[in-house]
Amino acid sequence: MNIVKALSSLRPTSKYIVKNDIIEWLDTEQTQPTAAELDTEVKRLQAEYNAQEYARDRITAYPSTGDQLDYIYHNGVAKWKTDMIDPVKTKYPKG
Repeated sequence: MNIVKALSSLRPTSKYIVKNDIIEWLDTEQTQPTAAELDTEVKRLQAEYNAQEYARDRITAYPSTGDQLDYIYHNGVAKWKTDMIDPVKTKYPKG
């Protein structure tokens, strides 16, 4: 995660410019986050991203929607779940 995402998360309506990780704070209504606040937010956002790795892996492992619908049509929902969905969920378990 980077400093811009952390700033956007902490102060979503603020105005600022970031060049080479140097922040030029343009907002007169909100205070600039401290370095400690930014560091904490970067770590939080990274942990949140890491926790969703299983979901990103599943998306690429599932067959296309068309293939899944065709399988359901020919084999039924129960077979679709056991043959196409459950193996992916087993391979990439949730957190």
